[in-house]
Amino acid sequence: MAAMWIEAIGLVAGGLGIVAWIPQIRDVWVHERHEGISLTTFSVVTVALSLWLVYGILVESLAMIVANVFTLVVIITVLVGVRRLRKREAKA
Repeated sequence: MAAMWIEAIGLVAGGLGIVAWIPQIRDVWVHERHEGISLTTFSVVTVALSLWLVYGILVESLAMIVANVFTLVVIITVLVGVRRLRKREAKA
């Protein structure tokens, strides 16, 4: 029973972590703003999240697996958007 509560806390924390990225996604994809976004930082965060995902798989933590998969999708979405905008600006 305690393990279920622990995983539930992890799932809520992971969900909140994903929701926290929504303003960044909107800035990049809706408002087409990318100033101040460091691709280096986002790349390091991607590597860190990938390692946390591997860790979650190894310890069989559903919360860590789910949270890191979805957060990676969000981070990659931001990275793709920023690269798209910067590529478009470089052509102009």
